[in-house]
Amino acid sequence: MAVYGITIEQYGEMLEAQGGVCAICREPCPSGKNLAVDHCHETGAVRGLLCARCNSGIGQFLDSPDRLRAAIGYLER
Repeated sequence: MAVYGITIEQYGEMLEAQGGVCAICREPCPSGKNLAVDHCHETGAVRGLLCARCNSGIGQFLDSPDRLRAAIGYLER
């Protein structure tokens, strides 16, 4: 079965390549669940595997690099 265009085997390869942790925070999923397959909502392209917190976070910023950069600037002030 393929989810977002990847097979379970490809998921396993991605997970191994990421060291078994989230591509953003570099930690395992705090809920103990599998990492989510993150994808571009416009193209459907898979970007990586994320924990629920990071996946939700980028979703809240509408997958917008500009919004995320603005948030970083805000936090660094």
